[in-house]
Amino acid sequence: QGQLVESGGGLVQAGGSLRLSCAASESIVRIDRMGWYRQAPEKQRELVAVQTSGGTTNYADSVKGRFTISRGNAKNTMYLEMTSLKPEDTAVYYCYLVGTYYSGTYYNNGVDYWGKGTLVTVSS
Repeated sequence: QGQLVESGGGLVQAGGSLRLSCAASESIVRIDRMGWYRQAPEKQRELVAVQTSGGTTNYADSVKGRFTISRGNAKNTMYLEMTSLKPEDTAVYYCYLVGTYYSGTYYNNGVDYWGKGTLVTVSS
């Protein structure tokens, strides 16, 4: 039914930058909405950034002006550019999308996909 694979997490000092990548399998033929969520230890998963197919983008207040969500030139890739990182940005980051899956014989619309997550650690 398709899958998402994140990469780019790691350890960075406060004030540094990281770029997270998310690749969706080719069986996901249309993306209606895509985004990034994160979950810090002992906290609930929270929305970081979301972009609709029309290009409307929303960010959590805590990351506005520091993080940027974008689509890649390669089909079915997306990125989260993170700058001016803070220790409170430490979390597992998950990419997410709602899209259409094509099996080769049928389409399945409005399917939710989640990546397995990539850890970002910001040291003070």
